[in-house]
Amino acid sequence: MKAAVLTNYDKNGRKLEIQEVEKPSPREKEVLVKVFTAAVNPLDNMIIRGEVKLIVPYSLPLIMGNEFAGQVEAVGSAVKHFEAGDRVYGRMPLSKIGAFAEYAAVEEGALAPIPDYLSYDEAATVPLTALTAMQAFEIMQPKAGESVFISGGTGSLGAMAIPIAKSLGLTVYTTGSGDNAERVEKLGVDRFIDYKKENYADVLKDVDYVLDTLGDRELPNEFKVLKKGGSLVSLRGLPNGRFAKRAGLSFLKQLLFGFAGRKYDKMAEEKGQSYDFLFVHEDGAQLEKIGELFSSERPLETSVDTVFSLEEVNEALDKVKQGKSKGKTILKVNDK
Repeated sequence: MKAAVLTNYDKNGRKLEIQEVEKPSPREKEVLVKVFTAAVNPLDNMIIRGEVKLIVPYSLPLIMGNEFAGQVEAVGSAVKHFEAGDRVYGRMPLSKIGAFAEYAAVEEGALAPIPDYLSYDEAATVPLTALTAMQAFEIMQPKAGESVFISGGTGSLGAMAIPIAKSLGLTVYTTGSGDNAERVEKLGVDRFIDYKKENYADVLKDVDYVLDTLGDRELPNEFKVLKKGGSLVSLRGLPNGRFAKRAGLSFLKQLLFGFAGRKYDKMAEEKGQSYDFLFVHEDGAQLEKIGELFSSERPLETSVDTVFSLEEVNEALDKVKQGKSKGKTILKVNDK
């Protein structure tokens, strides 16, 4: 089968090679998926540059790709919930990525059924953002009646996180450009702040939770609007000791990340707040809950920007690296 393979890490980026590799056979708890569509993400470029080696030390050569949609071709002897012909999607297990290939053998627990109203192309854009939102709220453990500020919530993450937050009974604040206000307000936002007209740090205070999508430059302001004892979960800051412990990393890595994230821990400590870094992991059960939360009457919001073939994977990676996309960049891997 054809696959896009990383042969060496390169901090300046590196071209993937399209190679013929052996088609995998599913182990007893694995599902063999014929991949129709895979989404390309900033995470893929981070892996190529070697930026996540301390979190996930992949062996090379490595078949790349983190999220996908496809059809079950075969199942292992211990698989209980899927059978040949099922439409499935998921985030590849952290320990064994490989969505940029014609076939992938995936742990059953990483998969979920694709909602009927989603095409394969649409479904491939969902897992990473959906699981990120679910896992952020899992860390926060919010209660109905509390509030959350989602920084930069007009993108694909906000489209998932806002409805999930509303389903939990939270008051939701977010920022973005004014031309996105009506769209996110329809998702349930209680207060939209146009960053061109107002600074959220001047109008918000004592928010129970913050979901950070902007990173270092905004974290001081985000801690400012967070209440005393509140919780901030970041997708763009640095890993810290709390993250390393939660992820079950070695004691040495707990020390290392504890040092790396100390800057943000100190910001949090000033008002008894907590800082957590999130690196999203596979979870088919959480993804299935997402499918149940939305419906054909209230569908998951998906957006595809540009479609490339598997052979054009490097052009797709370059496009994602440049940013400014208005939706996910996807690869058509197999014809349906």
